[in-house]
Amino acid sequence: MPLKILFIGDVVGAPGRKIISQALPRLIPRWGIGLVVCNAENSAGGSGLTIKCHEELVDAGVDVFTLGDHAYRKDEVFTLFERSDRLLRAANYPPNAPGGESVIVPARDGTLVGVFTLMGRTFMKPVDCPFRAADRILAQMEITAKVILVDIHAEATSDKQLLGRYLDGRVTAVLGTHTHVPTADEHIMPRGTAFQADVGMTGPYDSILGRRYDRVLAATLTGVPNHFDVANQDPRLCGALVEADPVTGRAIAIERVRLTGEDVRALMT
Repeated sequence: MPLKILFIGDVVGAPGRKIISQALPRLIPRWGIGLVVCNAENSAGGSGLTIKCHEELVDAGVDVFTLGDHAYRKDEVFTLFERSDRLLRAANYPPNAPGGESVIVPARDGTLVGVFTLMGRTFMKPVDCPFRAADRILAQMEITAKVILVDIHAEATSDKQLLGRYLDGRVTAVLGTHTHVPTADEHIMPRGTAFQADVGMTGPYDSILGRRYDRVLAATLTGVPNHFDVANQDPRLCGALVEADPVTGRAIAIERVRLTGEDVRALMT
């Protein structure tokens, strides 16, 4: 049987955590999801990850966590790195950066799944080469795991598309995060790798990338710094659902996921 992996895009604040807690325990059995991977770097007040937020998402059913450029915004993340090998910082951070860079975990059917995350370099903080980092991780990982998911946390869609082409046929899926806007380009590439440039944000969509638009607009119009509070209206759960052949690791299907608050309320009833 195909293995279904749900990848959830950038979780923003309490609204993002809440909709996951409501929806995920119902989606896992209903959709037959074997593994849940979640980018959680914005889950604590819009920036960073805390122990409490991590526990909420684990209780909801998240199996593996990826982070991006906000990985170290909360000091509690260092404690989390010590407690869990399923919390990953970018593999192309400097070698001595705290945190794990990859993991192989069993899905609910026992299939071993490899997961790692990379940062792009265009309009981002300086990091090591993502292509060489991917080669290094895969040299270790592909001996044990056929099914491999990569989170590419990048600003430029060209960075993400290039990595997708570079890894086509070598991993099961290359899925983008960071821009908080879902792209309509989900597809399976010629050699069997599922791709989407950005799976979108899980959080409040009546916002500017999850933040109150009145605060962002005021700062933009006046030049006066403002606190960008997390918004709270129109929560949505966004991501990608990938079906994979557990024997070959090739992707069979990819589907964009976008659940509104109304969709989740229907699930709960």
